Amino acid sequence: MKKKVKANGNFDEDREPAMKLRLYVAGQTPKSLAALSNLKRICAKHLDGKYELEVIDLIKNPQLAQGDQILAIPTLVRNLPVPMRKIIGDLSNVDRVLVGLDLRGTGPVPEKNPPLSEKAMGAKL
Repeated sequence: MKKKVKANGNFDEDREPAMKLRLYVAGQTPKSLAALSNLKRICAKHLDGKYELEVIDLIKNPQLAQGDQILAIPTLVRNLPVPMRKIIGDLSNVDRVLVGLDLRGTGPVPEKNPPLSEKAMGAKL
């Protein structure tokens, strides 16, 4: 199975997508299905339809793994924009995927409830 999915269902021949993604999977395994589902959700939320996704099933076409030097599956390959990036796994860690796709900075993730300063708490020294 080698299948291309356009973000909006329509393809404009004159315009390149902002991001070209290729997801290598192994049939309908739970990890492969999870990776595809997680990736579609991330793309819908963060890429605003400006991507092209190609899903490659290595059970049916194992020779296609050579082109991107795939050693583990599932693997997501970002071909555009350069440089090429690879993310291995089921893509369930959204923050890691966003950093890998250069959609979020690599700085620490802010705490949900940062500690209040003494001034904010009204403490007297």
